[in-house]
Amino acid sequence: MVSQSELVASWADEKRLAFIGDGDAISVCVAYLKQRGIIDFGPSRITVFDFDERIVGAIKRFADKERLDHLDAVLYNCLDALPDTTKHDFFYTNPPWGASNDGESVKVFAQRGMEVIGFEGEGLIVIADDEDLEWPKRVLASTQTFAAEKGFYVSRMMPKMHMYHLDDAPTLRSCNLIVSALPGNGSRVATSRAITESDRLKNFYGRSKAPRVRYIRERKRLDYGKAHDDEYALDLLDGAE
Repeated sequence: MVSQSELVASWADEKRLAFIGDGDAISVCVAYLKQRGIIDFGPSRITVFDFDERIVGAIKRFADKERLDHLDAVLYNCLDALPDTTKHDFFYTNPPWGASNDGESVKVFAQRGMEVIGFEGEGLIVIADDEDLEWPKRVLASTQTFAAEKGFYVSRMMPKMHMYHLDDAPTLRSCNLIVSALPGNGSRVATSRAITESDRLKNFYGRSKAPRVRYIRERKRLDYGKAHDDEYALDLLDGAE
């Protein structure tokens, strides 16, 4: 995560960076490493778009606590039309990898990223990359074709950068696929709309797993920053009560 965060910070230095989903918290790492002076480069603005209110709330609270004025988060489901927002320069996404739908879920997240940057600038897509499996090759090809149709080309690829230790694919690796907009591509901007086509939603989160949830809602508590008492046990010092 540190290596990926440093790479993203360098790639998006002084750019307005949008994250289309961020379950890995790379956005927080990028912002925090610069804030602490561990690196002296990074995005000028980071906005996370995620459908999990717990993630959105955690980012906002962390940004407030650490005074990360350039870090923010918005509750958003990528199947809905993109809300009116400040245009960003770059986007980053680590989407569902599309093993069961030939990468359609990857293309949905990439599409929202392209929309949020106005079809200009660059995007970084974390995508499966494994020479021993067929489906990552199909998803890579499908994603690159989709990018080309939208006026983007693959400007850089960092193969086999990460390993996620998934239960059903413990050796699966992924790569960073960077796509860049062709000159003048911003003129093709179209109005964002909801995605409802059944062929795009089929197997979205895996085989027979179509989207059912718009948002994951956070249960409000008064003790943020503290773990629930049913999540831990205490071994007390001798004589302590």
